[in-house]
Amino acid sequence: MTVMTLAGAINAGLRAALAADQKTLLMGEDIGALGGVYRVTDGLQAEFGPRRVVDTPLAESGILGTAVGLGYRGYRPVVEIQFDGFIYPAFDQIVSQVSRTHARTRGAVTLPITIRVPFGGGIGSAEHHSESPEAYFAHTPGLRVISPSTPQDAFTMIQQAIACPDPVLFFEPKRRYHVKGEVDVERPLADAAPMGGAHVVVAGSDVTLLAYGPLVATATDAATAARAEGISIEVIDLRSLAPLDLDTLAASVQKTGRLVVTHEAPGFGGLGAEIVASLTERCFDYLEHAPVRVTGFGVPYPPAKLERHYLPDLDRILDGVDRALGRLGAAAIPTAPARGGEVAR
Repeated sequence: MTVMTLAGAINAGLRAALAADQKTLLMGEDIGALGGVYRVTDGLQAEFGPRRVVDTPLAESGILGTAVGLGYRGYRPVVEIQFDGFIYPAFDQIVSQVSRTHARTRGAVTLPITIRVPFGGGIGSAEHHSESPEAYFAHTPGLRVISPSTPQDAFTMIQQAIACPDPVLFFEPKRRYHVKGEVDVERPLADAAPMGGAHVVVAGSDVTLLAYGPLVATATDAATAARAEGISIEVIDLRSLAPLDLDTLAASVQKTGRLVVTHEAPGFGGLGAEIVASLTERCFDYLEHAPVRVTGFGVPYPPAKLERHYLPDLDRILDGVDRALGRLGAAAIPTAPARGGEVAR
């Protein structure tokens, strides 16, 4: 076992994928000589050369368009979107071309493109540098959407994404880049947990708490804090946002009878809404309380100094648990977007 940061684990996974297949290449803004703004690709251009680790112009639509052409020619391009808020210029390429090519060609063409997206808040960035756009892509048929929360998953899942014949959005929780953990770099991919499976992080019996990416650690802290009050929270890391591992999630809800979902993105139309709807359809007879969402608010990601008021934290998640348990005094948090001119409360 090797101790790595989450960013270092992605770097190691990319290195392994580049070494394993000459058709794999990396593309992105400043990923070569600089090693990326977060240094996730540090050292890879020096090791594999500028034809395998390609510094691109500042044009996300051009990066994805080039990746589509490479995919047609049998390559496995891994493209980096430098910041989450920069993905929107490439939105048309992703939803109109990347996601549809397999269906459009009746399976004759696959586009094994991996799109790396550092996402989420918590690092004090400027506008357009902290976003949670995952629901746009989870909504799009033809795309797989995944997000690791630990160094081990980061190492394994980036390799699984690159090996997958389908296009994959790989959302990296940027505020967890420096979190360290043990990584088994010798474990064969064939022995690793499937890329699309959810993982029970903390077993529990009273409430099911679902999280992914940057909030898995916060959810785990909530389970620890609640244990001191005699409340047993089962924490599940989704890992895959599209498709969802509904069998694992439903088994937990049927056991606990209560559901809380948390994510940084606004609640309205977010992943939490789909998860709640899907699990209510499957588990209605088991639910003892209405499911609860603990999310960002219906406003753009705020300036850095206000992020702590926007992002779900330990207290807000525990409040959501209290509401799911029907405890008096727990305050509901509005998830609908503010109406025109109105400030979301």
